[in-house]
Amino acid sequence: MNRILYSIFLLFPLFQGLSQNSETAKVTVRVNVIEPIKITKSVDLDFGNVISAFNPGTVTLSPDGSRVANGVQISSTFPGNVSPAEARVSHGNNKYSITLPQSFTLYSQADPNQVILINNFNVAPNSGELIDVLKIGATLNLEANQPSGFYTNSEGFNVTVSYN
Repeated sequence: MNRILYSIFLLFPLFQGLSQNSETAKVTVRVNVIEPIKITKSVDLDFGNVISAFNPGTVTLSPDGSRVANGVQISSTFPGNVSPAEARVSHGNNKYSITLPQSFTLYSQADPNQVILINNFNVAPNSGELIDVLKIGATLNLEANQPSGFYTNSEGFNVTVSYN
């Protein structure tokens, strides 16, 4: 009996070698590299000429270029340069989101302490296959008796596009 146990004990490592301890699977790797999203400004936002009033008021410039005044006047005789901002987005036919600022401040060139706030930015994308044209409007908020002059902000505001 000891001989049988001894024989089994000697043969046991051979049986272990026949058992399966591991297995291998081959994994294929793939990647699709897409073009980075790009945005290029082509036109600046310009509210044109606005006539100040005794009361505060607003001028809303729509992405289609139309202006609506509330509490102030806009001149049809001397409208000035009126244009919504415009940017081109190259997106490779991928979906993306657009981020606009909450507000933006313009400063008088004559007196930097005089400011005009712009808010309520809105955008109308004109969808293309690979390139979209974004038209951007906003609301100009004038204070009562807003001092006349040219208001601008050379810093500009950011329009951010990001792939979803």
